[in-house]
Amino acid sequence: MGLNFRECQTSDLDELVKISKDTFAAAFEKDNNPDDFQDYIQKAFSPESLEKELKNPNSIFYFVFDGETLVGYFKLNIGAAQTDVHDKNAVELERIYVKQEYQGKKVGAKMLNEILDLGKKHNKEYLWLGVWEHNPKAIRFYQRHGFQKFGEHPYYIGTDKQTDWLLRLDL
Repeated sequence: MGLNFRECQTSDLDELVKISKDTFAAAFEKDNNPDDFQDYIQKAFSPESLEKELKNPNSIFYFVFDGETLVGYFKLNIGAAQTDVHDKNAVELERIYVKQEYQGKKVGAKMLNEILDLGKKHNKEYLWLGVWEHNPKAIRFYQRHGFQKFGEHPYYIGTDKQTDWLLRLDL
C-alpha cells in the first residue's frame, strides 16, 4: 500500500465533513449516549466548524490516500490553535482517523511517521495528543510508538464529561 498525503484546502470541505463524521461515528458512536453523540457530531463536524478550522493558519489538515482512494485524515495544531498544551515547541495531533476497512493495514503507523516528519520540519520538540481513557486499542497503538502519558483533561461528548489521557512523544 503506497500512501500519499495531501494538505486539505477549503475546496475539500465537503469531503472533510463526510470523512470526519463517518470515521468518528465508526470509532465512538456505539460507546456513547445517542442524543449526546448526535449533538456533538453535528456541531463539531459541521461545515461551519470545519471551515473555520481549515482557515486557521495554525491548524493543518491532511488527507491520506491509497492511490485515488481516501483512507483517512489527520489534523495538527501549532501555536495558539493547540487545545490544551500551549507550547511553541509542541505540535498537537488533534485528530487521526482511518476508515474502518483500512484499519489493521499499518495505515495509522504510516500516518504517524508522516506526522512525526511534519513536526520535525516545523522544528517542534515534541508531539502530544489526547486519547479517550476507554480506547485501549488507540492507547496501545500510541504506547507502542513511544508515547508517554503526562496528564489528563476533560472532553465532552454533548453533556457527557469524559476523560482523555494526554500523551507525549519527543521528536
